[in-house]
Amino acid sequence: MILHEDDSSAPPANPHPSAESAPEDGDIRLSEVIAALSYALDLTEGAPEGHSVRTCLIGMRIAREIGLDADARSSLFYALLLKDAGCSANAAATCELFGADDHTVKQTWKATDWASGWRSFVHVVRNVRPGASLLAKARQVAGFAGAGPVGTELVRTRCERGADIARMLEMTDDTAAAIRALDEHWDGRGIPLGLAGEQIPLLARIAGLAQTVETYHSVFGFQAALGVARDRAGKWFDPDLVRALHSLRADGAFWAGLSDGDARARAAALEPADRVLTADEERLDRIAHAFARVIDAKSPFTFRHSEGVALYADAVARVLGFGPEALRDLRRAALLHDVGKLGVSNRILDKPGKLTEQEFSAVRRHPEHTYHILARVARFRPLAETAASHHERMDGRGYHRGLPAGELPVAARVLAVADVCDALSAERPYRGALPREQVLGIMRADAGPGLCPDCFHALETALERAPELGLDREKEAVV
Repeated sequence: MILHEDDSSAPPANPHPSAESAPEDGDIRLSEVIAALSYALDLTEGAPEGHSVRTCLIGMRIAREIGLDADARSSLFYALLLKDAGCSANAAATCELFGADDHTVKQTWKATDWASGWRSFVHVVRNVRPGASLLAKARQVAGFAGAGPVGTELVRTRCERGADIARMLEMTDDTAAAIRALDEHWDGRGIPLGLAGEQIPLLARIAGLAQTVETYHSVFGFQAALGVARDRAGKWFDPDLVRALHSLRADGAFWAGLSDGDARARAAALEPADRVLTADEERLDRIAHAFARVIDAKSPFTFRHSEGVALYADAVARVLGFGPEALRDLRRAALLHDVGKLGVSNRILDKPGKLTEQEFSAVRRHPEHTYHILARVARFRPLAETAASHHERMDGRGYHRGLPAGELPVAARVLAVADVCDALSAERPYRGALPREQVLGIMRADAGPGLCPDCFHALETALERAPELGLDREKEAVV
């Protein structure tokens, strides 16, 4: 998409060598892919890097303490890694409701007791309209009166969307149910459904406890994490699970290990050995499509953008004669090219006016985030470079690295053309959608210094052959 333009040095070739598992027989462990992409979900939630993986370590250790069987542990394992899969779906609404950076609001979201009128009020007052006058803050707070119970709809949206993503990835019903009930509390005062006690699925109870413990452990340390679990036993959390957690208090190696750099490899080892899931090529495609949905849900102005870019890129590449494997990699790169935008505030993404230089800088870093997220997955590393180059220009004045034409592979050039075409064809906060001829006129003027001329001409050919190449179809649902 056309966005606004930084710096940045080339990313390292292999930023996480210790966390890899070598593919066997052409497949790759599903946990490697999901754990790596969970870092994108951490970005969206404003959580410290690795929050989901560390939550997985805590939740799986609790599961071991209570003797959970292998089937349940397998479902729990993926529920813990995917618990925030729906987090992007409420980002725009959070930003609008609070008049604030959605990441900042969400940083303390998991620790806030929304059932307490006073505590939820304090959270709201602390986060609305940062830097605004008291009157402006008061007006923003007043807007919550018409929004219903604070947090209920935002959490409902996130939980339902997360469950949908789990089903899209063909996870078990138990995994989806755990994600849907993540924010229910033992005393029935959780959200969105107010389930109580054993009405809440056991896996959801474990995940809810594990994520709160991880949040407090990362910010305040071991004692604070155990303290909040103890204080909320019988309120937020199942007392039996809190007792299981406290039985771990003497295991210093476990708690210290939450902070080391090898957490992802250790989390992968917790998947029940006789139930290890693998990802063949078809499943990798489904993962790319599912996370494209997560990415595009971040802003109402990017609805199906990633799928649109994949559609255009595929058509252009076919004109250029790409083979089957190259087409598959390009489609995946297109679907995931904006995964780094999950780390950009909606106050920037949805801003109707001109961005400040500081806001421009934040936007220009999203391809760098894309690279580092995708490069965590051994199978996705070859396409990480392509995906992260979608804002580079032929004259070397693009971002995030300013690569000249000689260093831009054809796949990256195709992706840049597809990205611009879909972005110009869609509505944006600062303008309406443009008609096709105007889109092509703008792109034609930029062919050479900005866009690759050969790839642009291939786009024109593809559009002339639209029915044959599938460009007359609307962006379709994958499931």
